[in-house]
Amino acid sequence: MKIHNRRLAGLAAVALAASMALTACGSDSDGGEGASGDGGGTYTFIPKNLGNPYFDTSNAGGEKAIGEFGGEYEQVGPATGDDPAGQVTYINTATQQGRSALIVSANDPDALCDAIGEAMDADIPVVTYDADTNPDCRDIFVSQADAAGIAQAQVDLIADQIGDSGEIAFLSAAANATNQNEWIDLMTAEFEANHPDITVVDTVYGDDDDQKSFDATAALLQTHPDLAGIISPTTVGIAAAARYLSTSDAKGEVKLTGLGTPNQMREYVEDGTVDAFALWNPADLGYLAAYTANALATGEIEGEGDSFTAGDLGDYTVGADNVVLLGDPFVFDADNIGDFDF
Repeated sequence: MKIHNRRLAGLAAVALAASMALTACGSDSDGGEGASGDGGGTYTFIPKNLGNPYFDTSNAGGEKAIGEFGGEYEQVGPATGDDPAGQVTYINTATQQGRSALIVSANDPDALCDAIGEAMDADIPVVTYDADTNPDCRDIFVSQADAAGIAQAQVDLIADQIGDSGEIAFLSAAANATNQNEWIDLMTAEFEANHPDITVVDTVYGDDDDQKSFDATAALLQTHPDLAGIISPTTVGIAAAARYLSTSDAKGEVKLTGLGTPNQMREYVEDGTVDAFALWNPADLGYLAAYTANALATGEIEGEGDSFTAGDLGDYTVGADNVVLLGDPFVFDADNIGDFDF
């Protein structure tokens, strides 16, 4: 699989937006206002959890997009990444306020469906991004990259780093995280099919909590003394695992890869703890999700086969199962990580 960076232009502007505090700017009095034909409207982002650097960056991209088409941006969400009930509460509130559209990164594929259904019954479009619900529980899913491509990128990285042989483990987010589970299933199948000398010995969960992920990394090394590598397909997990490895005897011996942001991982790449890791541009993901929501809210698109323009990102078409695909993952390493700031 060819892994490439889709877009270097505009990262400086996005990084500036990502550094701003992401506070709610929509007013409760805006309820029922809807989206005007030339943009406008009120848009609520509901990430898996607040205070997560990944969502800080992706939702800053969404805020930037909403500013471009003249809408009002709001971000609300639970404090932890394993709280679908918390997300349900925010979905219900946004529905009662009559927001123009909801943009949700789902903590569970099923648990949000009733609340999302009420929003859709109230003619409020619902876009999922980063992590999907079941397809019949939303209007459109904006996927960061093809799931198979994300899985393959991480398999290729760890296989190269451990010489295509040895024990590996997964450090995931929550046990019910839709995207994490899909990627891990695909990676496991790929190891079994094409990497017979790599053995998956464990999957542990840090619930996208820094300390819990740090402790889970320590436990993995104690439980599996012959561990050759760890894949953490979550930005909180990979940073916490890198922090643990960087001061342990396993530094440089146990390889770590997965999905992370350059600003989180720079010091660990530069000090030799991590060779390479992958990600898409999360700011682009939030930006595209916002434009997708606006296209639904204004009636520009309805579903599969419809096309729209997402600002600076250009033209997109809604694919099968009402999925809009951002693009391919990109590999960050010592040669290029200094070129990025997000």
